[in-house]
Amino acid sequence: MTVMGPEMIILIVVVGILIFGAAKIPKLAKTFGKAKGEFEKGKIEADRELKDFKDEAKSETKDEAKSETKDEAKSETKDEAKSD
Repeated sequence: MTVMGPEMIILIVVVGILIFGAAKIPKLAKTFGKAKGEFEKGKIEADRELKDFKDEAKSETKDEAKSETKDEAKSETKDEAKSD
């Protein structure tokens, strides 16, 4: 026999009251809620920093490619001038 969803929640609440007492349950729930909120904030911040890092890396790669293309064009121009 398996325990269903609502029955499982009731069982957890009863065990929690027996272990922690009725007075501490709201404090524990509040602490858990704050911890979850902080975790979500940290996750959002980490995602934002990762996105910024990726964007920065892409722009640096594009800048390097442009710089290399300009350097190659300059060296080709110099080579052509020398061969004339």
